[in-house]
Amino acid sequence: MVRITIREKAGYLSDAVFAASDGVVTTFAVVAGSAGASLDQSIVLILGFANLFADGFSMAAGNFLGSKSEMEYERVKGKNIDQQGTPFKHGIVTFIVFNLAGLLPLLPFLLPTSSPFMLSTILVGVSLFVVGMLRSVYTRKNIIKSGIEMFTIGGFAAFVAFAVGYLIENIVRG
Repeated sequence: MVRITIREKAGYLSDAVFAASDGVVTTFAVVAGSAGASLDQSIVLILGFANLFADGFSMAAGNFLGSKSEMEYERVKGKNIDQQGTPFKHGIVTFIVFNLAGLLPLLPFLLPTSSPFMLSTILVGVSLFVVGMLRSVYTRKNIIKSGIEMFTIGGFAAFVAFAVGYLIENIVRG
């Protein structure tokens, strides 16, 4: 039986928290920017899914290369490397969690609803809060503070995306 070290678990937790947060926030940024620009629902879906898979792959590849570089650096320095999981596993965790979390802001646009942006906003807010709460299970930090922290940071990013979409729409179409 393979034992996973505490450092390896922390590495996967870090991958998952970062990927979930970034997946929800960056995909919702596309949704919010599109809503701010009053783009059609089909365009929101096209841009959202293009972002979801491209950014998910980019993050996974970056995590893979970063993990691999760290292990190679430690080898060059003559350090005895604790197997912290393979770089490939870290990349896979990042890709899967990013795409699952990033799908959440797009779901309301796939459903028959009169206000997909409002539903997406609520779903993203709840998701960010829940990811923050789950993080606290491992970090032993206050569950509410952790949820609020994640919600606030992600919410600010969404506000910026909406504002930029709104401003650009008004500048372009004057």
